[in-house]
Amino acid sequence: QPELVESGGGSVIAGGSLRLTCVASGYTFKSYCMGWFRQAPGKEREGVAAIVTDDSIATDDRTVYGDSAKGRFTISQNNAKNTIYLQMDNLKPEDTAMYYCAADFLSRSCLREFDTGWEGDYWGQGTQVTVSS
Repeated sequence: QPELVESGGGSVIAGGSLRLTCVASGYTFKSYCMGWFRQAPGKEREGVAAIVTDDSIATDDRTVYGDSAKGRFTISQNNAKNTIYLQMDNLKPEDTAMYYCAADFLSRSCLREFDTGWEGDYWGQGTQVTVSS
């Protein structure tokens, strides 16, 4: 059974940075989708970014971002460590949320379907990010 474990959340002042980490285990696939979502209290879950873990493809061609993340957040991977990251810079109070890692180990549809509701089949427990003004 695949498992995803997030870490790296915390409390920062607006303008600061955090790097979230998601470690995946319990699978054998080589190329698949992983992504980050967030949910703030009283709000719907929102897609932040996604990546296809095939590093033979140029990074720009295998990553996608939600509007709130564009220009401030960067998703990346380390296949040797079965890990993806979310570097978050210039954080704003509205970025405060629980951040979740998700994975779909059977397809690479996240790029095509990200804006129309792609969601992973496996989820982590989440890591809290709090940004104060």
